[in-house]
Amino acid sequence: MRNIKLTVAYDGTSYCGFQEQRGTGLLTIQGELERCLHRLSGTTVRVIGAGRTDAGVHARGQVINFNAGGWNIPTERIPLAMNGCLPPDIAVVNSEDVPEDFHARFSAVSKTYRYAIYNSRIPDPMFSRYSYFVPKAIDFKAVREAAALLTGRHDFAAFKAEGSPVKSTVRHLFSLDVQDTSKIVELFFRGDGFLYNMVRIMTGTLLKVGLKKYPPEHVRLILEGRKRELAGPTVPPQGLCLMKVEYSI
Repeated sequence: MRNIKLTVAYDGTSYCGFQEQRGTGLLTIQGELERCLHRLSGTTVRVIGAGRTDAGVHARGQVINFNAGGWNIPTERIPLAMNGCLPPDIAVVNSEDVPEDFHARFSAVSKTYRYAIYNSRIPDPMFSRYSYFVPKAIDFKAVREAAALLTGRHDFAAFKAEGSPVKSTVRHLFSLDVQDTSKIVELFFRGDGFLYNMVRIMTGTLLKVGLKKYPPEHVRLILEGRKRELAGPTVPPQGLCLMKVEYSI
């Protein structure tokens, strides 16, 4: 069976997340992709996504795969064909043939997310769809100290949204980089996997440290305590973007 991998970028502002919610009539990224594929192929196509991004979350490097069956469209022409029927806030940026056992979600070895903060006394409407506005001064030295404590293999139970069951809350955060060269502050999280709302809760926690609500060392107590109420707030979705998904193939 022909298995095709696509890299997809999208502005998630108008969507109720990536995952299709069948029978609800809600607008989703998966739903738009599958409708486009159906229009091109004349058959029902189900796509698998690497990350089930929430409502309002964006992507530059979301990865999907699907079984193409008897498709006769050359792989290299799929982006051009799909971009002709997708809405303007979704784009296929790359396509390739992959082995039959490739799975966009389960074959991934790492994901990288970026959270963007607009740090200025005055908001800029041009950035409001893609960043979280924070008007107060941020202590970036303290933020980096706290980020270093989060890096590594830990039980991130305190950084998981309540009511989201999962077999294990242990994850390996390979790196957490803080870039503050302008009014746009970017936090880059690269790990082997992320719990529900984990990046947004970690960002909220780091902001608490940066705004001097508690010291960097408090992050260690949050990890050890394993309780959601110990960590910072869940920051809004619009600052979050799935940047890259990596595979061993």
